[in-house]
Parts: sequence; structure tokens; C-alpha cells
Amino acid sequence: MKKIKICDITLKKLASHREVALLFREKTAIASCADSIGVDAVELANIKNLREDTIIYKTIAKNVQNAALAIPVGFSAEEVANAWECIKDAKHPRLQIELPVSTVQMEYTYHIKADKMISKIGELTKLAKELCADVEFSALDATRADEDFLIQAVKEAEKNGANVITVCDDAGVSLPEEIANLVEKVKTAVNVPVYVQVSDRINMGVASAIAAIAKGAEGLKSSMAGKDVLLTGEIADAVSVCSAQIDAKTSLNNTKIHASVDDMLSSINHASYEVESEVSEKKKILLDAESTISQVSAAAQILGYDLSDVDCSNVHKALMQVCEKKDAVGAKEFEAVIASTAMQAPSTYHLESYTTSSSNLASSMSQVTLKCNDEILCGVSVGDGPIDSAFRAIEQCIGHHYELDDFQVQSVTEGKEALGSAVVRLRNNGKLYSGNGISTDIVAASIRAYINALNKIVFEEA
Repeated sequence: MKKIKICDITLKKLASHREVALLFREKTAIASCADSIGVDAVELANIKNLREDTIIYKTIAKNVQNAALAIPVGFSAEEVANAWECIKDAKHPRLQIELPVSTVQMEYTYHIKADKMISKIGELTKLAKELCADVEFSALDATRADEDFLIQAVKEAEKNGANVITVCDDAGVSLPEEIANLVEKVKTAVNVPVYVQVSDRINMGVASAIAAIAKGAEGLKSSMAGKDVLLTGEIADAVSVCSAQIDAKTSLNNTKIHASVDDMLSSINHASYEVESEVSEKKKILLDAESTISQVSAAAQILGYDLSDVDCSNVHKALMQVCEKKDAVGAKEFEAVIASTAMQAPSTYHLESYTTSSSNLASSMSQVTLKCNDEILCGVSVGDGPIDSAFRAIEQCIGHHYELDDFQVQSVTEGKEALGSAVVRLRNNGKLYSGNGISTDIVAASIRAYINALNKIVFEEA
């Protein structure tokens, strides 16, 4: 009885169907769930934001213990190198060349002719093979391609090192017999395993998959959730029931699969891809009491902070204390934890006093007096509001301008005499420094936050 390899494409499908990107915690949860139910490969979505995706994918690479971890390589040598950087630390890395083989997709998506596409398939496959032993070629939109060209494409991929070929039904209108016959023709043309990615657009996903297996397909692409896609739970049940008839089985844990997938979908912020998310694009992370130090470090890097091991440990401890009072912490709250916990520098600059005036008839003016060692520094400046003028006055005192990357203000208590918390992010030589200030006077809180970040810069430079 042959074993059918199952490749999980949940991250790809949800990334393409949802208007708002999956959060950091959601992506890692999906990958871990797929790995736990017994899939043979977990497939990542295309890289969109290089810096952020690299951090997230490297975290996933460390967490996926059993399955292969696959990632599309893009369309250039640079993108191949970037993709490899994301998964090179995985136990079983796989690079994927995903290119269309139908005339309409080649010309519409990449604006190139058939002969150029054959050259590109060979070029990218060869580049990927130089980096990774496991290379897959996915023939996108194969059911609408000229069969002779499809055969030429898969042979070119195999010749340059591809050890897996995938036939994709992106249009989703082919009948099971048509897909099965296409798989059979590709099988006779190559000597490597042939997988198939069917569609459930016309509610024939399972039937198409079973028909493809009967004609020799050695692998299937399925998703734990998504639209018009072969669902993992459904194909697991189907193969289990008719394994004797098709002489095939999978490594999926049928007992565990439904409960695990349901738990995973209910635990992430957006349980269904169909629900329109109202989460702001700025909310890229979500951490809770179960978050590890490595996840805290990765989340901090997404926000732009490069924390030392000591700072990361301190931030993690502070986060755990916060999570005792609330279930989870978002990006803004997490940044406030970093500002008040990480790299607590000696106070080179102290706030002695400040005076500010503001009206709707004239520009705001602030005078700020600082103490540095035993020296008194005074600065006066006008600005667009009392906080802007105060920041400019501080710059006069220190004789230097730092880029203000972000500024946040929120109340931490209720009532007329509520405490206000300010977070200031300054950028120096490309690195971010965050400061936190608290006061019943929001201008004073903002000044203290600026000085707190400034002291971190001075301390590190020293």
C-alpha cells in the first residue's frame, strides 16, 4: 500500500483570501497545528514584507519538527536567496518554483512567452538546487496549459534538479477524469514523484484527488481552512474509508485532526478567513502568557527593536506579569512594556523644569531646562503644539536632532486626574530606542519619555 504525501497549504490560502494579514501568533499556530496532525510538508506563503516575513518564517522553521517546510522562491536570483534564508534552519527545508504554464497566465502575470518561461523554469530550479537538496516545481494553471508545453516544462524542471513535480488546477473547472488523465501523462514524462493540487470550486475536490491517486499521484495539497480548496479533514476521511480500493494511505492522524484544527481555528484572532477583520494593519503581533522568550524576541524585532539576551529576558518577565491581569497583549501594549523594561540606562539627562504656552492664535512655545552631570542646559523653541515645541527645545539643549519614529499617548487610570503614559521612539543610526514617561500632565509625560529614550542612546554610544 503506497503512502500519499500530504502538503498543507493553509498559510498560502488564508494569506491570499484574507484582506488583513495573519498575525504573527496566528501563522505560528497554523504551522504548528499542521505539523502536529501528521502532514508531510507545511507550505509558507510568498514573501511580501522581507524583514517581517523572515523573522516569522525563521521562527516557524524552528517550531516545525516533523514535516518539511516549503517556501516559494519568487522570480529572481535575489528572491531565491531570500527564500532560502527564511527556511535554511528548518529540519527539512524545501524550495518551490511556482510558475504558470498556461498561455493566459504566462502573458498576463509575467508578460513573457513560452520559450522564455522554459528558460526561467530551468534557471530558477538550478539556482534553488544549488542551495537546497529538496526542490519542487509547481506547474500553476496546468489544466489550462497546452499539454506538450506542460510536458516540456516539467522535463526542464526535472533536468535542472527538481525532485518533486506538482500539477495545479487553479481554474477549478476540470472534472476528476481530466485531472487524473493529466497526472498520468506527467507521470509518464518524468521519473520523480508527481503531486496534484486540486480545487473544490465545483465541489469535486475529494473526487478529483482520489481519481489522481488512482492514476499514480504520490502527493496531495490540502488546507485546514479556506475557500474552493481540498480540505485536509475531508481527504483524510475519504482516504481512510476507501484505502483498500485505491491501495493508498496517508500519515494523517484521523483521530486528532478534527479536534486539533477546530482548536487552532478558534484560538487565533480570526477563526475563519471569511470573517472580515477590523484589526488595524499596525497590529502585527499578539502575545499571551504562553509566549516564549524566542517569540518575544521575534515580536520585538518586528517592531524594530534588537534586544539583548538580558533585555529580552526582562521584557518576557514583565510581559508575564501583564498577562496575569489580561489575556493577551497587542503591539502597542507590548511596545510600552519594552519602553519601560528594556535597557534601563543611567540618567545622563535629568528634567529640571519646563514651561510651555499654547493658543489657537499663535505657535506654541516651550522652555526646557535639563541637567547633565553638573551642567544646566536650557533650550527654547516654538513648534506645532506644546509637545512638538518641547521636543524641539530638548534638541536645542543637547545640540542634536534625532528622528522621531513614533509617539503614543494613552491614559493608564480613569477620571479627571488620570495618569497619562507616553511612549517615544527615537531612531539613531538605523536603530530604535524607546522611552516611557508617566504623569498626570501629558506634556510632562511626553518630555520624560523623550528623555528616557535619549538616555538610552547616550548610554549605548558611551
